[in-house]
Amino acid sequence: MATMLVPPWLESLLSTAFFTVCRSHGDAGRSECNMYCLDCKGDSFCFYCRSSKHKDHQVIQIRRSSYHDVVRVTEIQKVLDISGVQTYVINSARVLFLNERPQPKSGKLGVSHLCEICGRTLLDPFRFCSLGCKQLVGIKRNIGNASFNIEEEGIIISKEEEEEEMREGSQRDINPSTPPPPPSNARRRKGIPHRAPFGS
Repeated sequence: MATMLVPPWLESLLSTAFFTVCRSHGDAGRSECNMYCLDCKGDSFCFYCRSSKHKDHQVIQIRRSSYHDVVRVTEIQKVLDISGVQTYVINSARVLFLNERPQPKSGKLGVSHLCEICGRTLLDPFRFCSLGCKQLVGIKRNIGNASFNIEEEGIIISKEEEEEEMREGSQRDINPSTPPPPPSNARRRKGIPHRAPFGS
């Protein structure tokens, strides 16, 4: 029996524009459209629209990191299998990105974990950089193990992986109050020159 790899609301979620000003509540204090209804599968809406139009619906809140849309793991894992998607800790909450993000060509050597779709550098054991890239595998490649059906708990990230994650230069906003520890096996580049002791 065929399995539905991608829920019907996911493609709409990934293509929805967030953080626009609500047309109905533009003068209110919380008028940014940062919520999405999984039941209605329509446009994004604000806090006040949720209270009046989506009170008893499944709603998730979208947040932003470096101008990119993210969702908290605690919210999305209730309705979606997010295994294989890289997560980050931002403002003390674990999140994942909705869509692929461009990254500069760094020419970094020794990188062994890349997103299967866009080639972005990942942490072991992740396969995708975002929900969008995992969705492309589910739709275009029809790979069963890329299913979004919830069958088991979400992935667990070790302390070593999290420290490596914090060393990623492109993620400067991750845990800003905690500087990443220097790698123990880093090569010495610039510093005080070491001379051999004088001898006879």
